[in-house]
Amino acid sequence: MSRSYRVVIPSNSAYLAKRLAQLFSKQNLRCAARAVTPALFVLALSGVAHAQGTMDFSGAQTLMGTFKTFAIYAGAVICFGGMIFAGIRMMSGRFQEAIPGLFGALFGAGVLGWGAGWIGSLTGQSM
Repeated sequence: MSRSYRVVIPSNSAYLAKRLAQLFSKQNLRCAARAVTPALFVLALSGVAHAQGTMDFSGAQTLMGTFKTFAIYAGAVICFGGMIFAGIRMMSGRFQEAIPGLFGALFGAGVLGWGAGWIGSLTGQSM
């Protein structure tokens, strides 16, 4: 015993189908996609923007440590070179020509002390 069901289609269903076809036409879908695309793009990139808080600056401390080491060695070389230059001039009796060498040694000592100390203070490294 099977029952047969009778489905009644209202007369305005053709109008409803036409209305839905107009609503989801290719032109309207393109217009909606153009309107929504910038928002989707921003939402896709917002995850990348939140990742900025996890940046690691340990490489910067290594780089500054390299600069500090360079300042120490460069200051020592400048100071040593200036002292040798001034010593040779003084041993030959030309004391006035030895003065630039002494200033060079003083400059090298400044690079050695203040330069390395300043670079170390930028990263909180102890001397």
